[in-house]
Amino acid sequence: MTARVILVAVLGVMVVGSSAFGQKTREITKQERELEKLRKEIAGFENRLKESEKRERSTLEHLDDLEQQSALIRQLITRLREEEEKITRDIDEAKLSIEGLERQLQALKNHYAGYVRSVYKNGRVYDIELLFSSNSINQLLIRIEYLKRFSTQRVTDLKRIVSKKAELERQNDQLQQTLKEERALLAEKTREERSLKNKVLQRQGVLNNIRKDKKTLRQELSRKTAAVKRIEQMIADLVEKERKRQEELRKQREAAAAKERERLAAAGKPVPVLEIEPTGTFGRKRGGLRWPVSSGAIAAKFGQQTHPVLRTVTENSGVDISVNVGTDVVAVAEGEVSLISFIPGYGNVVILNHYDGYRTVYAHLSEINVVEAQKVQEGHVIGKSGDSVAGSLLHFEVWQERQKMDPEAWLAKRR
Repeated sequence: MTARVILVAVLGVMVVGSSAFGQKTREITKQERELEKLRKEIAGFENRLKESEKRERSTLEHLDDLEQQSALIRQLITRLREEEEKITRDIDEAKLSIEGLERQLQALKNHYAGYVRSVYKNGRVYDIELLFSSNSINQLLIRIEYLKRFSTQRVTDLKRIVSKKAELERQNDQLQQTLKEERALLAEKTREERSLKNKVLQRQGVLNNIRKDKKTLRQELSRKTAAVKRIEQMIADLVEKERKRQEELRKQREAAAAKERERLAAAGKPVPVLEIEPTGTFGRKRGGLRWPVSSGAIAAKFGQQTHPVLRTVTENSGVDISVNVGTDVVAVAEGEVSLISFIPGYGNVVILNHYDGYRTVYAHLSEINVVEAQKVQEGHVIGKSGDSVAGSLLHFEVWQERQKMDPEAWLAKRR
């Protein structure tokens, strides 16, 4: 094999490797876009909090901003942890791949080194002697073909060595970039965790001040009254939206059935049963409904409640369950997420649709782990409980169409 052949083989593989490496670009993934969106929303609330220090804004508005920002920071930290786990897996896989490539490259180098030593020792004269020592024309032809294939294999081996080396270098470069991303990610996660701790302390301080101020407590009661009306309107809108959807589905089913009857009339075949909207079993769970939290007691019952400090009477559309901050909040039955919102006085709110006109409401959530339209099973963790002016609790409601119901009549008795 001539030096020219070796040079062509090396240059050819190097060009291919360089081109492949040059085409390597990092695309912006959906998760990265979501992370960037969360960062911008967090920054937006930070600006609002700074503005509130410059001008007169109510303490309750300040509290709302802190609560919403804290929830976003928690979401960001969760996403960063997921990204960290993914990068860690990528690093482990890359290291294993690099180790495998190094073993393959070393084996190819050893094999090729043996061939080079043989050529250096015997030279091309050995090939000529091998041909002239043939005992027959047939053996001569066989040996010529052998030497030809042997030479071609050496070129192939050299190409593979260069290719493996280029791939190894590319993967090492990619690994270093991934390690750099991991370090940046860990630094960001650490910053956000410190920021969250600071926001929680700020919010706790604001809450403590509110609880001592009767004027602010009255404002909070007014916000709760407004929140009750807001929930009522939300439920009414969801009921109407569902009614329209069911009506549209009914029309579609009737049109499909009519068309099917026409098509099968000549054959006399029966019209197949059309798929209908799923129905739930929520209505049969009265008195045995799963609790939305695994512990805690009812601190405020359904209906009229007298404030312990202001002695004013307000209407409670559900029950308030006293529970430690950060407790898992679960779906009490199978359903889907109808709505996620933030309501002053109620904080972060999730509304689940359990079909057959039944819905449940979960308020004062410090974290939300679901998205709208997501299907959930009974026991699915939808978020974590939070803190409110009234204390650490979860507000829980049960609705049948537009009628609010006493959750205690539905929840299973605790032993």
